[in-house]
Amino acid sequence: MKKAVILALIGLSIASCTPTQQGAGIGAASGAVIGGAVTGNVRGAAVGAAIGGVSGALIGSVAEQPGQCYYRDRYGRRYIDACPR
Repeated sequence: MKKAVILALIGLSIASCTPTQQGAGIGAASGAVIGGAVTGNVRGAAVGAAIGGVSGALIGSVAEQPGQCYYRDRYGRRYIDACPR
C-alpha cells in the first residue's frame, strides 16, 4: 500500500510539468535505478541519473514541437525533422 501511495504522489508531482521536464525527471529516476543496480554503488547511480536526465530531456523536448518528429540515422545519431504527412 505504501508503494502505491508513493507512486501516486510521484505521478501527481510531475503532472503539471512540461514534456521536457517530465522526460528529464523520468529519465533521471530510471537512469539512477539502472546505474545503481548495474554498478552497485552511488557513483553509478549518479552517472545513470545524469545520462538518463539528459536523454529524457531531449526526448521530452521533441514532444513540445508540434509537427516535428524524433529520428535516428543509420549511424545512430539523433535528429529532429518534420513528421511525414
